[in-house]
This record gives sequence, C-alpha cells and structure tokens, in this order.
Amino acid sequence: MLNEGNRSFTANEAIGAKIRVKLVSGSAAVPPAIVIAGAGEQHIGMTEYAVASDDIGAVRLRTAPGTQEGVAAEAFSVGATLYAAAAGKLKDTSDGTAIGIALEEATAVNDIVEFIDFTVISTTAASVSVADAGSIITGVTVEAALAEIMVGIKTAQYSIFPTHICREDGTALTAFADSADVTAAAGWTQATSDLALRWNNVATPDDIAVQFVIPQDADVTNSFIVHLMGALATTLAAGTMTDSPVFTIEAYFSAVGSGVGTDTNCGGESTEFLTAQGRNYQEKTLTIASTDIPANPSVLTLIMHPKDGELGTDDFILLTPWLEITRQCLTS
Repeated sequence: MLNEGNRSFTANEAIGAKIRVKLVSGSAAVPPAIVIAGAGEQHIGMTEYAVASDDIGAVRLRTAPGTQEGVAAEAFSVGATLYAAAAGKLKDTSDGTAIGIALEEATAVNDIVEFIDFTVISTTAASVSVADAGSIITGVTVEAALAEIMVGIKTAQYSIFPTHICREDGTALTAFADSADVTAAAGWTQATSDLALRWNNVATPDDIAVQFVIPQDADVTNSFIVHLMGALATTLAAGTMTDSPVFTIEAYFSAVGSGVGTDTNCGGESTEFLTAQGRNYQEKTLTIASTDIPANPSVLTLIMHPKDGELGTDDFILLTPWLEITRQCLTS
C-alpha cells in the first residue's frame, strides 16, 4: 500500500508528539513498530501526536511534501542547520549528518518549531559507506577511510634508505680487514648470516659517508631521525663486552640555491650503545632539528664513525642506517 504524507505505525514505547522516530529492525508488528530516534540517528518521520506503547499512531514521513514540526532540545535561530538530538528532538549542535534547517526560532528546550526536513541524508563523509571490494580498507565510511589513508600518508615513521654508502673520500668500501691487522678503516663483513660494516677496536676509527635523497613529500617542519642498528663484537661469538660507544655524526644538507659544500654541520652524537647488551643488536638514534632542514628538494650527507677513544677493546658492527621522516600531502 502506498502512502502520501502520513503512515500508521505501532509504537514500541510511549512517544510524544512531534518526535523523530525510526523503524524497529526486523519488526513483526502490523503495522511495523517504531521507537524514538536518538542523537546522531536518522529518522523516518515525525509523530503527529503522542502515542502510548503498543498503540498505533500516525507518522508524518520525512518524504512528505511540505515542512515538518519538531521538538527543540536547545535554543537555536531561524536558518540554523539542525541535527538529530537525543529523545527524538532537534538541535543545532553538530552531530552526524544534518537533518534539516530551522524555519522558526527555538527560544527554550521543548519549543515546537517548524523546519525543512532534508530528504537527502548523505551530506557528510561519515554517512557515506565504502564498498571496499578488495577488502583493503578498515574504515566502513568515506570519513573513516580518508582518515585511515591520511594517517598512512602523514605518518611520522616513514623510512627512507641511503642511495649509497662509501668511505668519506668517496671510494668504495671493501672487505673488512682482519682484526689482527688493526686497521682504522671500516669494511664489509659477513657477521655469520648478516652483511654489515665493521670497525676494528682502534682509537680513531675512520669515517663512512651515507647519503639520502630527501623525497618531495618530506615534511621539513618536523625533525628527521637518523637510526643506527649496531652491535659490539670482540668476536662474532658470544663474549663479555667492554666498550659503550656513541656515534659521531656530521650532517650536511645540499639544497637548490645553496653553495657547494657550504652547509653547516647540524649533526651530533647518537645515543649510546650499551655494554650490557653484549653482542645483541641495539637501535640508537640522532635527531636532526627541523630548524636545520632546508626546503625540498635536498640531499642529506652523513659522515659518521664510532666516537674517537670509545672502541678501546671491542670491534663494532653496523647494519645499513636509515632516516625516519614525517610525510605530507603535496598540493602541487
């Protein structure tokens, strides 16, 4: 049966006049049962008059031509955008999807006011669903999906990796010299199953150079963090360690418009690799302040070695360093 304007429903609870109502899902009542619509909930229409629980009452459907009348939950002015308030009432405080616009002023709670009911209810991203046929997105609405995407884009833990690693003078790193040679130079070594750089236990270990191309979407208003993953190694077997070095790291940015080799060192010392960790890998960091980071595009060169005088007994093993940045959305 088609209805124009009003339709009869069975009240599942006592409901006042001019109250927003919604259908009871799976109702077996004839006519279907209704209850009061709550805060932020959509409604099918407004009760024409008060109705007791289990009685049949008339509802003016929100698809009916003309305007509606509803009960105010707070004061609001003519022209206010209205939202769903608790107890089936109206308010102009944002809550979910807007449901209408006020044609009369509400001066006090429980005023009955005329308003235009919006029949197109998907007016905010929070009320538009996402199909997600590929089961990729966790969020079930456009709003939640966008938030999920943006968290990924603007994450503060986005890592970038070196374009190359070499000696400070640009020559290639070669195989690590046996500790019996006691050379200051770092070299590649196979630490059991790991490929790593290794320094001998000398007073002044040589530098390596590590270079990063800073991506265009790097947010230069946030600090960059250099990550070092390394371990002490008197031998590659377990043993008691003695040293607890930090890394001395020089940091230089080359940016468009800057002179060759003119940047001031903005590095420092990493946090300390601890003796108590033995030959277990440890992760240590150095923070580069945002005030030292130029606008994109730029290239970052790090010159680093275990601090002079801090490898008196143990060798040191370092895996590939990485740089942690915050990403941003590009608008051009």
